[in-house]
Amino acid sequence: MSQFQSQSPPPLRHPVPTHPAYIPEPPSTPVSPQGYQRYSSSPGPQQQSAPAMQGYASGHVPAYTSPFGHNQPQNSFHGGYQAPSQGAPPTGNMAPANGATNIPPPDFGAWGIDGATAQLGMQLGHSAVAAGQEYMQRNFGTLFPSTNLKHHFNVSNSYVMLKLKLILFPWAHRPWVRKVRRAENGQSEWVPPRDDINSPDLYIPVMAIVTYILLTAIHKGLEKNFNPKILGESASRAIAVVILDFIFVKLGCYFLNIQGASQVVDLIAYGGYKFVGVIATIIAGFLKSGPIWTLVFVYAFLANAFFLLRSLRSVVLPDPSISISTNPNPTVTVNPAQRRRRITFLFFEAVLQILYMAILMMLRKGTLRD
Repeated sequence: MSQFQSQSPPPLRHPVPTHPAYIPEPPSTPVSPQGYQRYSSSPGPQQQSAPAMQGYASGHVPAYTSPFGHNQPQNSFHGGYQAPSQGAPPTGNMAPANGATNIPPPDFGAWGIDGATAQLGMQLGHSAVAAGQEYMQRNFGTLFPSTNLKHHFNVSNSYVMLKLKLILFPWAHRPWVRKVRRAENGQSEWVPPRDDINSPDLYIPVMAIVTYILLTAIHKGLEKNFNPKILGESASRAIAVVILDFIFVKLGCYFLNIQGASQVVDLIAYGGYKFVGVIATIIAGFLKSGPIWTLVFVYAFLANAFFLLRSLRSVVLPDPSISISTNPNPTVTVNPAQRRRRITFLFFEAVLQILYMAILMMLRKGTLRD
């Protein structure tokens, strides 16, 4: 019994990977971007790779291992990894022999482009993008500068509620003069809308236009006459009305030689407030009552006309004592004849609101009252 107890079990032997006696000829492939090219010949039966893969544990999988060992050294692998000796135990993680990762640079030659051509193309692309940005800023930056857009979207919840109330009930509001503050650079500028209810904004006009488009679609849907083209027609009609109103005001200011501190964004914002009254009229049309619809439409027109009369007065008849950075020389002498012409133009602009609102209330078949 002691003889059996002293005998030790036989040592464990790991299986040695072997290769088949013959490997068919692989098809020729082009060079990959990583610089690796498949071999065009197969190893002979007598060339067996050493059990070098024995050093890799299950936790480490190389990016690529070639099945052919006749072109590779017996003690090293691609990428600078050194294989352990046959008698050494396998390790889980292999580190580079020289401490470097040896990441090859991108090979543009794989796509038929040399390095100089690739660098030239990248430089041309950057130059084209910079030229496009400069062109947009030079031609359209003065009309819609980013600072003005941020200024006109600087609103708060309380401002939106008070502004909607002012648009629908402008009769007893005082005063109508916009506030001015001193900027950090020493120049004067308009107070943002969140701090001045008389300041024009773009948030309410944009949201009102979107709401107008959705309400027209809902109105047609309730009549069992919805068509996806209604969304595009409503959006086109709304944008066309805003552009026509802006062009009329801008041309009037040009012919009357009005040197005010108004900007393009301000005029678009004033022209977009009419959609608030149009939305109220569309909602009244859901009641299917002709007299109520007509009453709401007339009231919305009168409220919007009065609102524009008081708001655009600072544009048509600017205060010469106000000097801001966008209009450094506002002092202009207005004689009584010019003043009468400007007031007449202002009334004509207010009367035109009924035409714009009527166009917005029209659909392809009748009005939104039907």
